[in-house]
Amino acid sequence: MNFEAELQERVSGIEAILRQYLPAEEGYQKTVLEAMNYSVLAGGKRLRPMLMQEVFRLFGGKGRLVEPFMAAIEMIHTYSLVHDDLPCMDNDEYRRGRKTTHAVYGEGMAVLAGDALLNYAFETACKAFNMPEAGQSIDGLNRCAKAMAILAGKAGIYGMIGGQTADTEAEELPEEQVTQELLLFIHENKTAALIQSSMMIGAVLAGAADGQLEALERIGSNIGLAFQIQDDILDLTSSLEVLGKQTGSDLKNHKVTYVSLNGMEKSAEQVRRLSEEAIAGLACVAAQEGMPQADTRRNDFLEKLVEDLITRKK
Repeated sequence: MNFEAELQERVSGIEAILRQYLPAEEGYQKTVLEAMNYSVLAGGKRLRPMLMQEVFRLFGGKGRLVEPFMAAIEMIHTYSLVHDDLPCMDNDEYRRGRKTTHAVYGEGMAVLAGDALLNYAFETACKAFNMPEAGQSIDGLNRCAKAMAILAGKAGIYGMIGGQTADTEAEELPEEQVTQELLLFIHENKTAALIQSSMMIGAVLAGAADGQLEALERIGSNIGLAFQIQDDILDLTSSLEVLGKQTGSDLKNHKVTYVSLNGMEKSAEQVRRLSEEAIAGLACVAAQEGMPQADTRRNDFLEKLVEDLITRKK
C-alpha cells in the first residue's frame, strides 16, 4: 500500500464532499457565508471525516449515507478552531498556514462564522434522512437518528464544549491546581470527543452493534488523547513553517499541558502506548465474537492512518 498516495486520494474525495455541502456565497448574508467557506476550505488533515468514512467501510457500509455526516463533523471541528483562534481565546493569527478567520474578516464576523458553521452542520447532517439509503427502511432512519444524537452529544456541554470550558478556566488557575485528572478531562472532551463521534457515527450508519460502539468510543479516547499530547509536543518542538500555525502558544497562554506536567520523555512514551492500544483495538473491533460482521475484516489504511496521525510531525 502506498499510504501517502491513498491519503491524498481520500483527502481530495473529502474536499469534493465538503464543497458539495457548503453554502453559496450570495445574499445579504454573503460575508458570513464567505467567512464560513474560507474557514472550512483552509486545508487541514480532514482527520474526522476520514475516520468516519474508514470506520463506515470497516463495518461494511455502502453508499453515500455517511457523506452529510462527514461534512457536518468537519464543519463542527472548523467552528471550534475559528472560536479557539479568537483574541478572547488563544488569539492566534495563523491556522493551517493561512491567516485565521478573525484576522481576515474581523472578530465579530469570525464569531458569527463559527456560530453559523455549528448550526449549518446540523442542517447538513439532517440531509441524510432524505437519502435513499435512509428512507428505504425504519432501520435506516433509526441509524440516522442515532448518529445525529452522537453528533450533538459529543459536540456539546458533555463533550467538546465541556472540555473547552474546563480548558479556558484552567488558564486562570494556579499551576498546582491543574491536576492530571483535570487535564485528562480536558483532553477527553475538547479533543477526543469529536474523534469518538466520527468513529461511532461511521459504525452506526453501517449497522454496528452497541458493543462495537462502546469499543470504538474507547479507541477514540486513546486516539484523541495521544493526538493532543503529540500536539503539545509539537507546540514546543516544531515551527510555524512546519506546523502551519504559531508554536509556543501554550507557553504564551500559560497553559498547563501533559508535557509540562509529565515531561517530554514520558509524554512521548504515552503517545506510543496509546497508539499501539488504539491500533490493536481497531484490528479486532469489527470481529468481536457474537457481533455483526464477526469475521476477520481489517482496514489496513485506517490502522496506518491512526498511527500516522498520532506520531505526526506537523
